[in-house]
Amino acid sequence: MVSFLFKWLAVFALSYSLPSGRLHPVYMSVTEIEHNVKEKTLEVSCKIFTDDFERTLRLSTNQKVDLINPKDKLLMNKLVSDYITKHLLIGVDGSPVNLNFIGYEQQEEGIISYFQAYHISSVKRMDITDNILYEYKDQQISLLHLTVNGIRRSTKMVNPEEKVTLVW
Repeated sequence: MVSFLFKWLAVFALSYSLPSGRLHPVYMSVTEIEHNVKEKTLEVSCKIFTDDFERTLRLSTNQKVDLINPKDKLLMNKLVSDYITKHLLIGVDGSPVNLNFIGYEQQEEGIISYFQAYHISSVKRMDITDNILYEYKDQQISLLHLTVNGIRRSTKMVNPEEKVTLVW
């Protein structure tokens, strides 16, 4: 988890600084997917900038959204879960995976949501559709880090790119 946060902060710092000292906005999500062989699960986390995520949820649901200080935590959980499971689709070895929402938390400038998929004994191929926040910004980037059998693969997709297949 520490390396995940370090990478997020490094990308954030590099993306925001320009030689002139001006800020340059970056629009990205970072998704980590790890296959836990012992538990036969996929462990999934998605980190999204809080302000971008809240704006997107407001626009897509016409609801009042406050992920940091929610008046209705159950509603915020549902909004986060529904959005991510609609915009992050995972298939393993040709079969769709059902993501079960665990929860979310706020860390620094981002919201990290957690999901788990059960009964995944092995992974040879993973098909991913990730279009998180693509409707919000044309410049949206999706970074994916996937670990299967101890082998980590990373890829980047830039809107409108949204599908990738990785084979182990």
